[in-house]
Amino acid sequence: MKFKVSGDIVYETYSDSTIILNIHALRTPGQTVLEESFTVEPYFKIEELVSEQGENRLARIEVPANTKVGFSYQALVDNSYRVLTRDDLYDVPVAAMDASVLPFLFPSRYCQSDKLYRLANNKFGNIEHPYAKVMALTEWIFRNVEYLSGSTDSQTSAYDTVTEQAGVCRDFAHLGIALCRALTIPARYFTGYAYQLNPPDFHACFEAYLGGHWVVFDPTKLCPLNGFIKIASGRDAADTAIANLFGNIFCHTIQTSCELCDEGFEPLFYDPSDIKAISYQ
Repeated sequence: MKFKVSGDIVYETYSDSTIILNIHALRTPGQTVLEESFTVEPYFKIEELVSEQGENRLARIEVPANTKVGFSYQALVDNSYRVLTRDDLYDVPVAAMDASVLPFLFPSRYCQSDKLYRLANNKFGNIEHPYAKVMALTEWIFRNVEYLSGSTDSQTSAYDTVTEQAGVCRDFAHLGIALCRALTIPARYFTGYAYQLNPPDFHACFEAYLGGHWVVFDPTKLCPLNGFIKIASGRDAADTAIANLFGNIFCHTIQTSCELCDEGFEPLFYDPSDIKAISYQ
């Protein structure tokens, strides 16, 4: 399916500053960027970077003090995904995992899986099938954590979310990742543009490593799982921030959109009674 996505951000600087943006759609085997443009107004030199993981696309811009600067990204993207069934979603022993997957088993800044080991195993450890485990913890987050805008901040971790039982998509994703890792299932943070998300915004969910595939899950259930355009993936939000700001900077506005350009879209949400999942690889 083809989607037209856009992201517009306006900052004001009060000192000489450097801004690193992460709003470009990824180019992957399952996601083709057909057209795109990225503009800065007023114009400043843009340096294009690739993250250390070799996937996330970054733009670094130096902006002088006392400047109001706007960034505008637009792209036409064709995304595709693989539908997986029960036989595809087997458990992968740690000894058989590729080295690139192992970092997504470890605790990270916002996903303290070591602190949630007892909770994860008491609630979900007796579930045999790995996909059923991830489905159960995703459903548990949806039912036990209230989606509440403004209830958390950039310091909130998965451990905090369990205690406060409220958060936004970022917090739902972090908790899902931490619980997966506590169950010895690698999991990573996924950020992107999302079709039918209301109100429109950058969206976060997570991917679990099942049967050698990165399978997408969204505990918020705010938008269809087959309507994502991926921007970045990483251990948690620290690896995938939409913007990293260095200097005295104020954000005026952030606006996004994700519009369908094809017909025949059928929204896909997981059904716990039907083992069917999707991978964007």
